[in-house]
Parts: sequence; structure tokens; C-alpha cells
Amino acid sequence: MRPPLRIAIVGYGTAGQAAAVLLARDGHRLEVFERAAAPGPVGAGFLLQPSGLQVLWRMGLLDAVLAHGARVGRLYGETPCGRAVMDMQYAGLDPRLCGVGLQRGALFHLLDQAWEARAALRAGIAIESVDPGDDRWLHDADGHRHGPFDLIVVADGAASRLRRHLGTARTDRVYPWGALWCLVAAGDWPWLQELRQRYVAARRMIGLLPVGTRPGDPVPRLSFFWSLPVAAFEAWQAAPLEAWHDDVAAMWPEAAARLHEVVQHGHLARASYRDTTLSRWHRGRVVAIGDAAHAMSPQLGQGVNMALLDAESLRDAVRAHAVAQALDVYQRQRQRHVAIYQAWSRWLTPVFQSEHDLLARLRDVAFQPLGRMPGGRGHMLRVLSGTQQGAFGRLALAAEFIEALAIRPAMPAPVPAPVPAVTA
Repeated sequence: MRPPLRIAIVGYGTAGQAAAVLLARDGHRLEVFERAAAPGPVGAGFLLQPSGLQVLWRMGLLDAVLAHGARVGRLYGETPCGRAVMDMQYAGLDPRLCGVGLQRGALFHLLDQAWEARAALRAGIAIESVDPGDDRWLHDADGHRHGPFDLIVVADGAASRLRRHLGTARTDRVYPWGALWCLVAAGDWPWLQELRQRYVAARRMIGLLPVGTRPGDPVPRLSFFWSLPVAAFEAWQAAPLEAWHDDVAAMWPEAAARLHEVVQHGHLARASYRDTTLSRWHRGRVVAIGDAAHAMSPQLGQGVNMALLDAESLRDAVRAHAVAQALDVYQRQRQRHVAIYQAWSRWLTPVFQSEHDLLARLRDVAFQPLGRMPGGRGHMLRVLSGTQQGAFGRLALAAEFIEALAIRPAMPAPVPAPVPAVTA
């Protein structure tokens, strides 16, 4: 262990929370800045992959995650006529592996509780810049100066304001397609251990992911996803909601039945996404983690997992090296892992979210056969699980972690819900 540092973390999403927990446990003195006056989760639910679950296991949080989350063993996508497009099962890698669907509110609460020094959270302070003459200092939107710090961790998300301090991004653009999200009660949904998706070409996509419960709400829920171009958000908002319900019912009647309490547009939250690639993840004593460093399409569902891995890698590097060398080590290690996911995300996004009908037809015909080719299925499953590193490498999963994941009990069976079923 090296001497403790005074560290600023900007952003209190998953990346910032995980970094706060891990760095505080090593004895560093933290200040965490969050622009929201009342910090909380943003978004509905997500799929934790084995790579991210292993980080939570090493943090001592796996039991709590499994107590709330839903084990997911299969990802299945089809057309409305029932033609299978995608069918991937974690058992193809190891019968003991699975993903875990989790509500953002559950992970936010668990990480928040794990950070014992929460008094160091500075909520309602919007950090706008790093001091251009002395990168030990931060400036907020009200003109106040904060510091000096030995290390500044930029974790302010895909639309990061501080990323510009690291230099010009190689890529930084908003994806033309976004989504509408909400949480609905699972009820009698028949696929409580599967992520289910349905596609109409690449123009429409519905997804339903079991995401379990969250503290204060014992009702198991599903995260509902409806793909939509960002340019169409306003038109959707202006149109009668009944017409949209009819579209969902025509595409997937069983999914439409879960949306009976979505009675106003505000029950669905909008989401947009960025594609960001940085030449440098750090400069001086400033370093980016999570979406601030490598925002990508949610097509592979890796955002939360990458944030957890970033936080752990940064902690390990700071343990072993002085700040300047530590940031070099962190960047090299994480870039090797992240690069393949950014490449796959760019390739897959127009295949599932675009107006390219020919691409969609090729997907419907070729996606499953490609997965049956020698080596193809294993590669796809490693990408899915977050364990692919580069073209041929693998991110190791500890045998002890795999055993711990296998022996933990599953989330209890769903219970009837007298509480409201819709949460945007």
C-alpha cells in the first residue's frame, strides 16, 4: 500500500460509486461531487455480466446483488412470426455461469451503503472544469474552487463536461437511435430467467429483462425497452399513447399485456446514447472512468460492467504505483479490454437499430449460423459475458467466484403486487 491520497471523484453514478467504495477502503481521503441535489439512479434496469459480478464479489456485495437481482441464463430474440434470430446461453461457457438482471435503484442503494464515508459526498455541486493552470483544482458552476487534490477521477458519464481536459476525442457522437424505458411488475411473465427481445427488421425492437426487486419495493419487475430514433422522440410525445399501445400489441401481445398501467407518456423515460473513444484517458493527475472514458451503445449491455472493472483497475494501479505511472497502467489495461466492445457495439448497433432493412434481413438469416461455426459461439459468449479481451485473449474468472455464483440461492419467486407497477 502506498501513502493515502486526497482524491476528488466527479460523478456519483456506478463508476463514481464503485471508485469511492474501493479507494476509501484503501484509506484515501475522498471528496465526491455530484451535480444532482438528491443523488439517485438514472434508468430502469440492466444485465450484470460475470465480469462485473466478479468485481462485486471481490467487493463483498455478491450476496446482496443476488438477493435482489434475477438470474438470467438465456438471451433470446425473435421476429413477430416466431423466427429465432438470437439464442445465447451462458451454459455454453460454463453451466454455473449466468447474468443477473438488476434494477439501477438496487445497485445504487447497495454501492451507496457500502461507502462508509458518505459524509464526503458533495451533492448539488456542478463541477464544470479542471483548472487549466493547475490540475490539482476543480471549478464549479458557481465560481467556487475545490482542492488541491492528488488525483481527480472523472466519472460524470457519457456527456462528460470534464472529458475535454484530456484532449480531443477520436470519436464523440450521439447515436441516432435511443430508447423508451420503464419498469413493470413481472406478474405471470413466463420467461423470468431470460432476456427476451422481438424485432421488426431493425426499425423496431422490444426488450423485456427480469430485474428482480430493489430495497423498499419487494415486487419483482421487468425492465421494458422500446427502440426509437432520437429524432422521433417529440413526435412520439405528441401522438396519442393509445396508438403506441396498438403498435406494441401488434408486435408482441404478451409484452403489451404487461404495460396496462402505462397510461401517460411520462411513465416512459427517454434514453439516448453516445459513442466516445478517447486517445488519452488521463492527463496529469486527471483520469476518466466509466462512460466518461468510453461511452458506447447499450447493444451489448456492458456499460455498468465496464464501470465496475474500471474502478477496480484504477484502485489496483494506485495501490501499486505513484499517480503518474498508475494512470498509464490503468489506461493500458482497460483499453485492451474495452476496445473489442466498442468495435462490436459499432458493428451491431445498425444491425438492430437502423432503417437498413437489408442488414436486418442478413441478420435474421445469418446470426444464428455464425454462432454455430467453430469458435464463433464461444467468441460470442465471451463477448456477451464481458470476458473477451482483444481478438483472442480472455478475462479470467476466478474459480472461487464461479463456485460462489453457482451456490448462491436464486431470488425468491414473484409475489402479487398491490403497489403501482410502472416506474419510469
